[in-house]
Amino acid sequence: MEKINPTEVHLIQEFCEKVRENVEKVIIGKGDVIDQVLVALICSGHVLAEDVPGVGKTMLARALAITLGLKFNRIQFTPDLLPSDVTGVSIYNQKSGEFEFKEGPIFAQIVLADEINRATPRTQSALLECMGERQVTVDGKTRKLANPFLVIATQNPVEYEGTFPLPEAQLDRFLMRIALGYPTESEENEILVRLQYSHPVDSLESVVDSSELVKIQDLVKKIFVEESVREYIVRLVQATRTHNDVSLGASPRGSLALYKTAQAYAALKGREYVIPDDIKYLAPLTLQHRMILKPESSLRGRSTQKVLQDLLESVPVELELIS
Repeated sequence: MEKINPTEVHLIQEFCEKVRENVEKVIIGKGDVIDQVLVALICSGHVLAEDVPGVGKTMLARALAITLGLKFNRIQFTPDLLPSDVTGVSIYNQKSGEFEFKEGPIFAQIVLADEINRATPRTQSALLECMGERQVTVDGKTRKLANPFLVIATQNPVEYEGTFPLPEAQLDRFLMRIALGYPTESEENEILVRLQYSHPVDSLESVVDSSELVKIQDLVKKIFVEESVREYIVRLVQATRTHNDVSLGASPRGSLALYKTAQAYAALKGREYVIPDDIKYLAPLTLQHRMILKPESSLRGRSTQKVLQDLLESVPVELELIS
């Protein structure tokens, strides 16, 4: 396998720094969260942002799209939203005597699926093909989606009235699950100052383009993953399937998610190779939403977060020396 060189790693790091600095003009004090979304973006993966309203999830998606010069669409998920409202619909043209396809909002490069768990399972499932295969099939005809393509879905982890929990197959399509969290006192004060007269996103400009992103997505695949680190990923994911508190562990897609994000995170940190600490940092983001606890374990106060932390402490690394 071809290995990445220091110059290429520097290109990835420089790209990420430019994007981060620009997005931070809008999103204050969340550099680590921006990095997490960047990792998903350069891995061609999708993000589930699970947090309370008003912490900046929508602004993060908008700022990222503007920064990258990508087409952005927002879909407000509601109980009466239909699959055709997402993917598009064929309309009969009386003049031409033919059906014409009208594209839905999914035909963009960054799509914000706002409050995704408020739509019915039928509408939620309309995203499965889009997220998994990067294509849309309507009336027997398949249409490719744009490249790059990123779905950022949001949901409120507190309010469950009138919601439809995402099924395992849908959750598994998300590369990572993140949370922004509340700002600190100083950060919230800075937000008030910056937004006094206008929103920073209104004056935000693009600093990179999609061709640069596609190049970075190809380069990051060359980041070296030593055999013992790869085996550590496999052991960790296997352990989620055999833990006594878990009824459903992470799928092989979870192993792949952890592998790819580790490559991207290593490059973002300026390294040509992955280390075990990368795996430990990314495991909660990539595996936790793919795990389902047994009902009796939940009643005892166990959580997927606690189970995964136990596994990270108990599964050995067995690292070989990287020269």
